[in-house]
Amino acid sequence: MNDLGSNPAAAQSALSAKPQATAASHQQEWPPLLELAAQEVFDIMLDGPLGQAMPSQAEAGENFTAMVGLAGSLRGVVTFFCGAQPAHQIAARMLRLDAACSEEQVCDAIGEICNMIAGNFKNKLTGLDKPCLLSVPAVVTGRAYRFHSLAGGESLEVMLTLAGWPLIVRLDIHA
Repeated sequence: MNDLGSNPAAAQSALSAKPQATAASHQQEWPPLLELAAQEVFDIMLDGPLGQAMPSQAEAGENFTAMVGLAGSLRGVVTFFCGAQPAHQIAARMLRLDAACSEEQVCDAIGEICNMIAGNFKNKLTGLDKPCLLSVPAVVTGRAYRFHSLAGGESLEVMLTLAGWPLIVRLDIHA
């Protein structure tokens, strides 16, 4: 996990990223912001920190993918991906339930998490907070699907864990 709190220079550099920055600077500055946005959302909404994941931790089985589109000065899509078990944990924690959540509650919770991560991320980018709009979240569930973004530009991905379960936050930037 990138700990921006222990590296003030990296945090300041990331927080002052300009929307007109080159593709190379997106690769360097935006992934820590995307990770920080996810960390903050999970800390506030779920009372729990996220850990760093390894690419080999991708989960087979039923999956949940939430997507929030970005329009305006930043165009693209923020995607939040997790398996069924962490999705149900996220929903139960958000709703403060001890019992199992319905699939509708899980989809709503995953969509809202993605929406909050996207909003938190865009607010961290200098000059993008007002002229950049978010779409309503969309959630896809199932066992055998693949997500393909048609943004046609850069893809930035952050892999994290919640209680050992892998989570992926991805930003596809429209060229």
